[in-house]
Amino acid sequence: MSKNLHTMINGTSSCYNLTAEKTAKTVAFCLIFPGSQAGNTDIGIIVYKTKTMRKPINFLVVNKAMSDLLLSIFSMPLSIQEIYTDYFLIVGPLGQFLCKLAYFLPLVSGLVSTQSLVLIAVDRFRAVVFPLRPPLIRSKLCPYVIVSTWLVLTVMSTPAFFTKTYVYTGKLKCEWRSKESFVNYYSYAMPIVICAISFLLIIILYSIILFKLKSQKIPGEQLANVGRQRQQREENALKMVIAIVLGFAVCWLPYSIVFFLHVFASDIGSCGFEYFVSFALLMVRINCAINPCICFISSRNYRIGLKTLF
Repeated sequence: MSKNLHTMINGTSSCYNLTAEKTAKTVAFCLIFPGSQAGNTDIGIIVYKTKTMRKPINFLVVNKAMSDLLLSIFSMPLSIQEIYTDYFLIVGPLGQFLCKLAYFLPLVSGLVSTQSLVLIAVDRFRAVVFPLRPPLIRSKLCPYVIVSTWLVLTVMSTPAFFTKTYVYTGKLKCEWRSKESFVNYYSYAMPIVICAISFLLIIILYSIILFKLKSQKIPGEQLANVGRQRQQREENALKMVIAIVLGFAVCWLPYSIVFFLHVFASDIGSCGFEYFVSFALLMVRINCAINPCICFISSRNYRIGLKTLF
């Protein structure tokens, strides 16, 4: 199925002959790309310039924003190019390196985004379930945790850097290896295992958080002003991060299905499945742009920060 999936992703099968379809996909990517760049960059600038927002949860939101930014930078131009040709535009040693990087960095980015959501869930779990205990991830420690996450996941993903072959027919062509190997099996299994464990942990933590909030619900008039304001802040922050998790899950679910079928299913050559592959890739790209939208819609602090920038 590797070759078929590669063909479908690159848009070179018989289902992709319509100029209108290619134009529509190009327009969609060209709209998503600047939206992702502007939105995720604004998130980083807002947290950097606003001292009151320099908290672990916002640092982790920025970390996800930066991973989305990286994903859009390295995958979006390649996605636009692959609509029209399955050859890499840059040749030579530089082309080989960039071709590897264009597939390797989005993998790391996706894993970093997943782990950012896990760390956010851990932070919210501590804040709601154990409010009197000190934070598990302090503000000063958070940058080191983020850097360590990037380093560990980059090292773990390194074998995936070598899962491509490069065939010269006058131009550079990137393809999955046709011969199965340990590197290929590892590259398939590693993201599946990490994401499955991560989302299971996220579901467990947020289930406990929601149960805790519901069990502690008491009439507002019986709450002191400070307690009521604190609870309101926690609920607002929780709504934002749950929205981010749901947005990530919805956008990555179609691609996860495609990836699962690529690993375990037999060849699927129908045009319907090819359209689903295109839809899955588009949803992944859309996720790079919706995270800032969720922050600006759900958080008053981010809205104020955005107004301040302009």
